[in-house]
Amino acid sequence: MMTATAPVATSLNSPKRAFLLERTRNIGIAAHIDAGKTTLTERILFYTGMIHRLGEVHDGAATTDHMEQERERGITITSAAVTCHWKQLTNEGVTKLYEGQDQRVNIIDTPGHVDFTAEVERSLRVLDGCVVVFCGVAGVQPQSETVWRQATKYNVPRIVFVNKMDRVGADFDHVVNDVRAKLKAHAAPVLIPIGSEENLKGQIDVVNQKAIIYNDDDLLGSTYEVVDLTADQKAIAEAALAELTEKVAEVDEVLGEMFLLEQEITAADIKAAIRRATVANLFIPMAGGSAFKNKGVQALLDAVVDYLPSPIDVKAAIGHNVDDIDTLVPVETDDNGPFVALAFKLWSDKFVGKLVFFRVYSGSISKGEMIYNPRTRKKERIGRLIQIQANEHKDIDTCYSGDIAAMVGIKNASTGDTLCEEKGKVLLEPPTFPEPVISMAIEPNTTADQEKLANGLARLSEEDPTFVVKTDEETGQTIISGMGELHLEIISDRLKREFKVECRSGKPQIAYRESIKAHAKGEGKLVKQSGGRGQYGHVVLDVAPLKRGEGITKENKTVGGSIPKEFINPVMAGVDEACRNGVIAGYPLVDCHFNILDGSSHDVDSNENAFKMAAIFAVRDAMKTADPCLLEPVMAVEVTSPEDKQGDIMGDLNRRRGKITSMDGRAGMCIVKAEVPLAEMFGYSTIVRTLSSGRASYSMTPSHFEEVPQAIVESLVEQRGY
Repeated sequence: MMTATAPVATSLNSPKRAFLLERTRNIGIAAHIDAGKTTLTERILFYTGMIHRLGEVHDGAATTDHMEQERERGITITSAAVTCHWKQLTNEGVTKLYEGQDQRVNIIDTPGHVDFTAEVERSLRVLDGCVVVFCGVAGVQPQSETVWRQATKYNVPRIVFVNKMDRVGADFDHVVNDVRAKLKAHAAPVLIPIGSEENLKGQIDVVNQKAIIYNDDDLLGSTYEVVDLTADQKAIAEAALAELTEKVAEVDEVLGEMFLLEQEITAADIKAAIRRATVANLFIPMAGGSAFKNKGVQALLDAVVDYLPSPIDVKAAIGHNVDDIDTLVPVETDDNGPFVALAFKLWSDKFVGKLVFFRVYSGSISKGEMIYNPRTRKKERIGRLIQIQANEHKDIDTCYSGDIAAMVGIKNASTGDTLCEEKGKVLLEPPTFPEPVISMAIEPNTTADQEKLANGLARLSEEDPTFVVKTDEETGQTIISGMGELHLEIISDRLKREFKVECRSGKPQIAYRESIKAHAKGEGKLVKQSGGRGQYGHVVLDVAPLKRGEGITKENKTVGGSIPKEFINPVMAGVDEACRNGVIAGYPLVDCHFNILDGSSHDVDSNENAFKMAAIFAVRDAMKTADPCLLEPVMAVEVTSPEDKQGDIMGDLNRRRGKITSMDGRAGMCIVKAEVPLAEMFGYSTIVRTLSSGRASYSMTPSHFEEVPQAIVESLVEQRGY
């Protein structure tokens, strides 16, 4: 149970800031592919007066889709930041826009495709709230669940917007039940759509028991009328209010007490309780509408201001003392405190150069001032501060706590770096990113482009933490790794357009892993004597399998100084190095626990390098009898297909070594869920369109690693020359 939040302390605000902290919202728009995130963001910008012409995603004219690749493909690839201002509208009479502006809303529009999940990850790390968008027809889809888990990981309060209520088959109640069942969310509607499909007219405001009806003559949705409910609407609204009150009372102590004592509960009481419960991440308000048809966006904006937290409503960020990493340091939101910010994104801009996007958690910073980076232990001067409006830049003089902006002039910053004052050194927790699952070789068409390729790859890997570049030691090839085919395709396209490098690329390779299925013991010894001081190291260890996803763990169990203390770290480093290349086909080893049991040393000949090599030999010796196995990434695939094509889709998935996990029917469509090895999914987008005459769509997200069948293992071993 939570209690009411403390009143806002106005002393937290600098007298120079234009918008008070309590009137600031930092939100993200996140969802599955094609749920309507960018369209919703475009409407928000229009209704808040930031743009004066609506751009559509399918026309390549959306404000936040500013990259050429985004406009061509009609998808969001990189998260875009925009700032707008909103005056909450009254509940009386006909409401017109742009009456005033008193709330500042910073928005980050994120991609929906799994290949660009890092953009969602780093955005949610610095946001105070999130609007999660669901399709009114499809409901909760695979990437929706991924986004939801990411928001939960960073404890981000959420509002759900059920979009596309104008589409055939849209069902608001079905999506509400979907959110509760699949996401285990404690959710209830606060804005219920009136009608659906072509009959969508507006929304029922559950808290105020009013109807919001949009003017059919106003195609831009700029005006609406707040009226009394009809008899049918009143029955729906009263039942929804009773459910809403009960659900919020379950998690809010103040409203719960009023509910039990049967005291009169006003709309203001419910609104305050919803806010407390939402900020505490105990409740999810839900709203329905259609961004494309311009219905329901203004009321959603009101809900964002009413229910999502300001920077001072969320818990203080927790950092670590740089000089004593185990000491936790709370970073309170306060303009007057020491400057602390987190760099969450890097971007190369053709006009201003390297942009570092950052979120200020405490204090303020002005252009020309010096900042300290605890990772590099260096100070740098800020050349410019910029407020980002998608791809447009507005110079500003100062950033305050709670602000999201970009700086120019910082050369050595990386994603996840803390930026602070030198005297108050603190390290904030950086966002975490998944490992790449797909790789391919790349080389320039001409040797003259070799340097341009290297510079381009370095810049792109600096921007994108899930894009990794390395050189194959055996072949000398440049290997690039990412989150999927589309991810690497976009990288290749950006190299061509932005860095003017024409490249050839090899067939994508899967990021296989190796593991073991049995306990085993191994011994490694390095003895070299070639006159003078020699080399001597001796290590005995054992290895045991761990559960999938637990990684590599190590423990020192030596007794009596059989391995001198100063050589234990080199032994551990040797184990780590040996795990980089397994014994089956040379892929990295995962999910193993190593115990260092015994060994011996020589008074003169033992050194760090000798024990490191001995540990490598011991790991290889143990692996011979540990029943090694090869693992491959398996994807969770969801295909939405017309019912008459269901058999063809399922047959094709089975041929791809897929396991059908569930089937569901909805609005004349069949939803097939399966687990399929990533190796079998190359080029699937073309196949699924062919099988369904272009009527099916699919999505896939990384699920887990699974053992590879023996026949395929033999083929892979042969390919890699093991």
